[in-house]
Amino acid sequence: MNWTKLIEDRNRLFWLMHTAGWFGFALVHYLGSLLHDLRDIFTVIILLNAYAGWLFTIPLRYVYRKIWNFTPVKIALVVLACAYFTGLIWQIVQNINYWEIYKHGYRPDNLIYYARNTMFSFFIVLSWSLLYFGTKYYQMLQKEKQNVLKANTVAHEAQLKMLRYQLNPHFLFNTLNAISTLILVNENKTANGMVTKLSEFLRYSLDKDPMKKVTLESELQALKLYLDIEKVRFEERLQVNFTVAKNCQKALVPSMILQPLAENSIKHAIAVQEKGGTINVNVSSFGNDLLLELSDNGPGAEIVRGNLHRENGVGLANTRERLQALYDADFSLVVSNNEPNGVKVNIRMPYEIG
Repeated sequence: MNWTKLIEDRNRLFWLMHTAGWFGFALVHYLGSLLHDLRDIFTVIILLNAYAGWLFTIPLRYVYRKIWNFTPVKIALVVLACAYFTGLIWQIVQNINYWEIYKHGYRPDNLIYYARNTMFSFFIVLSWSLLYFGTKYYQMLQKEKQNVLKANTVAHEAQLKMLRYQLNPHFLFNTLNAISTLILVNENKTANGMVTKLSEFLRYSLDKDPMKKVTLESELQALKLYLDIEKVRFEERLQVNFTVAKNCQKALVPSMILQPLAENSIKHAIAVQEKGGTINVNVSSFGNDLLLELSDNGPGAEIVRGNLHRENGVGLANTRERLQALYDADFSLVVSNNEPNGVKVNIRMPYEIG
C-alpha cells in the first residue's frame, strides 16, 4: 500500500482510521469481557455499541470542518460540547442495548440511570475528536512541507537556469562584434562560417536543459564550437589542445560547464598577450571521480584561497555555484598557478556514466 498517497487522500484516510479505531474499541472490550466470564451474547452488545459509536461520531467530522478556522478557544468549547453531547447519546444507546439484550428487557425506574457512565463515553468521543484534529494538523503540515519542497525545487531550477543562461549574452556580444568587423572588411565568407558555428553553438546551449547532465563527448563538441568561433577572432594567436581519456567520453557533466572557464582564459590570457597563448583541456578519471582540468599559459594572476583577483565577470563564480547546486558538497573546484606560467582550474565531480 502506498502510504503517501493514502495520507494525501483525506477522505479515504478518514474512513480507514475511523473504522479501524472503532474496530479496535470493540476488540479491546471483547478481550476485557473474557476476564469477567460473561455470556457469549455480550459479544453482540459489544459489536452493537461499537457500531453505534462508529455511527454517532461521523457527524462530528462535518461539525469540526465548519469550525476549523475558529479561534482555538472557540474550537475547544465546541469540541467539548459536541463530545459530551455525542457521548451522552451513545451511552444511552449502550445502556439500552445492555438492558434489552443481556437483562432481557429491564428498564430502570429513574431516568437518570439512562445516562450512567456518560463520562466514560465522553472521554472516548473526546479522544476520537483529538485524534481527528491531530490527523488533520498532520496532513496540513505534510501539505505545507510539500509546498516548501516544491518551492525550493522551483527556486533551485530557476537558479541553475539563471546561472547558465547569463553566460550567453557576454559571449554573444563579443562574437557579434567580431562578425560585424569581418563584414566591414569584406570577409563575408569567414563571417558566414562564424555565423554558422555561432548558430550551432547557441542551438546546443538552448536545447540542453540546465537541470540535466550531458555526456562529456557532447560537452567537448560544444566547447570546440565555441573555440572555433574564437579562433576566427584570434587566428593563430589561439592554440587549443585536448587530452581526454577514452573511458571518460560517456561520463556525465553539467552542460556548458567548461565554456565559461575557456572564455575566462581567452579574456585574461590570450587576448592580453600579443603572441596569444595556448589552452589545454585534460580529462581523466580516478576512482569514483571525474577530473577536469583547463589551463592556459597566460600572464597568471594573484590567487588567494582559490579565488582569482583578476576575475571581474561571472565565469568562475558561476561555475562554482552551479557545481554546488548540482552536487552539494561532493565536488571541488581548485584554482592554482600553472607551470611555468598561467592559471589552471581543476574540477572534481562524481564519475557518472550516461
